[in-house]
Amino acid sequence: MANFRKHITGFLIIAVCFLTYGQGGFSIRDNDKFEKIKFDFVNNLIVLPIQVNGVELSFILDTGVNKPILFNITESDSIQINNTKEIYIRGLGNGDPIKAIHSEGNIFELGQIFNYNQDFYLITESAINFSPRIGYKVHGIIGYDLLKDFIVEIDYNAEKLKLYDPNQYDYSKCRKCETLPLTVEGSKAYVHANIKQYTAMEEIEVKLLLDSGSCDALWLFENNEHEITGPIKFFDDFLGFGLSGQIHGKRARVQRFSLAGFELPEAKVAYPDEEALQYINQLRDRNGSLGSEILRRFDLVIDYHNEKITFKKNKNFRDPFKYNMSGIELQHNGLRMVKALIGDYNGLAKRDTGNDGIKVYLEKQFNFELHPALEIAQVREGSPASEVGLRPGDVILQVNNRSIHNNTLQEVSEMINEKEGKTVRLIIDRQGSELKFAFELQKML
Repeated sequence: MANFRKHITGFLIIAVCFLTYGQGGFSIRDNDKFEKIKFDFVNNLIVLPIQVNGVELSFILDTGVNKPILFNITESDSIQINNTKEIYIRGLGNGDPIKAIHSEGNIFELGQIFNYNQDFYLITESAINFSPRIGYKVHGIIGYDLLKDFIVEIDYNAEKLKLYDPNQYDYSKCRKCETLPLTVEGSKAYVHANIKQYTAMEEIEVKLLLDSGSCDALWLFENNEHEITGPIKFFDDFLGFGLSGQIHGKRARVQRFSLAGFELPEAKVAYPDEEALQYINQLRDRNGSLGSEILRRFDLVIDYHNEKITFKKNKNFRDPFKYNMSGIELQHNGLRMVKALIGDYNGLAKRDTGNDGIKVYLEKQFNFELHPALEIAQVREGSPASEVGLRPGDVILQVNNRSIHNNTLQEVSEMINEKEGKTVRLIIDRQGSELKFAFELQKML
């Protein structure tokens, strides 16, 4: 952190800043009606390119977060942060509070969208870094502060956002669309849906946090007061990371999930352990979260201004809800050297010095390249991968006789979870030794 230029300004300069920029907020330059933004969709997460004080960074669009949070900022990023003070923050997870820097008066730019007076939190602990688990460098998360100033159309298939000036947006007639109230409480947005659990006789209504920063489908909090009970069939699993540490819990299915007239049978659901929620003091009547594994099945119009959200089925709607059948969680961890074939020089002519003839040699040319090491981060206890002896720290080299150094983390994850009953053969590197493993994929639940 030594190379970060932290500018702590006096009261007079801060007062001038506020007089110059007013109360802040995002706007579109030249009073344009909307701005179209291309995003990357990685592991069910929307990743946006946003410039912070002139430096382009990658942010997950997370409707469950208030102020932007930056992490995974290295000295090479050379970002200037203004008007700072140290604080402690806590999020999901059962760990301790973490130290952060609160910074004010920063410039955020997203295409022609800008805010000249944005504050954010910078987490300095290197352990808070989601990039290895999604195989994509991410510097932070942003949500409410951006979304509240626009009406936002999300097209998951085209991987595009349109952010509209609320005063210039016209709702077009749409027979196939359904609109629900979007309850905004503080900086959080909630929708109401219905679930039918296998353990319950009747369908019940649930209040869910709109959470595009969750790559899961649905989280429910076990609570007898609201008739949310644990499932009959489930397995224990690692659910993910929160700002305050790891989150564990149960994975299961609900018999039916209903949202705005759309029904999704056997939707997958996670029930986080109580320890991960113990420091979250805003649960109130909230029953859980609605994540991107469901949201990506719709074209969305998110309207904080008028407190409503519109859903329209897209081509992802009928995708099956799949669970990890191998039991392997992957991550990037460092680089490894790969011998790669870069060309075939078939029929290269060379003179034979022993006579006047010409001999033809078939030659291959190789190069040595650095590629991310795709490492096993966790192995679920009792899973097929666990039963054959695979371990955290094993680096995957091949899947089913295919080298994977040119594949993304998501592609390899699909390869090792493709179809129930399929045999997966891996070659891995374990502390310098190449080992072979094979296991059969088993359907969960």
